[in-house]
Amino acid sequence: MKKPKIICICGSSRFVAEMAILRWELEKGGNIITLGLHLLPSLYINVKDHAAEKEGIAEIMDELHLRKIDISDEVFIFNKDGYIGESTRREIEYATKLGKKLKYLVAKQK
Repeated sequence: MKKPKIICICGSSRFVAEMAILRWELEKGGNIITLGLHLLPSLYINVKDHAAEKEGIAEIMDELHLRKIDISDEVFIFNKDGYIGESTRREIEYATKLGKKLKYLVAKQK
């Protein structure tokens, strides 16, 4: 096996379930994924998205996500129906300044 590529997935927390599927598909291809968002079971926290805000740790998680971009070879931007939020825009700008390779996936709602 060749050295795996390290990929950071960026996107809105409202699409965390879809990004979990993307993570699985990329890992099946032999990549290491430093996914910044976690698909938490409802038994942990009863909120569909923005769990970090609900727990008061959004700034910590945002900073940690930038460190994940730092160690990644590539940044994969996931957006559904063309939606890219403020945090994701900031992450794209950060990755661009670092010269990271960017890939985009625009998923269409069914």
